[in-house]
Amino acid sequence: MPTYDYVCASCSHRFEIFEKMSARGTRECPKCGRKQARRAVGVGGGFILKGSGFYGTDYKNGPKPPASTPAKKETPAPKPPTTSS
Repeated sequence: MPTYDYVCASCSHRFEIFEKMSARGTRECPKCGRKQARRAVGVGGGFILKGSGFYGTDYKNGPKPPASTPAKKETPAPKPPTTSS
């Protein structure tokens, strides 16, 4: 259910109501009590993807570079002790 903006024609009070799309467009103003509030043209909510497979961070920062593996350091094998005879 969307949130609608309303403006009272009598006192110019602006307010929001969370209601069905099929609800009547005329409401009672919570400030003055008159039934002169009418739906205002609003900007609506932001675009939200819901469901599996959609995330808010998808494609946000562009493609990521391939992960590089750090080069392995080769350490030389210890030399056997030399004995002089």
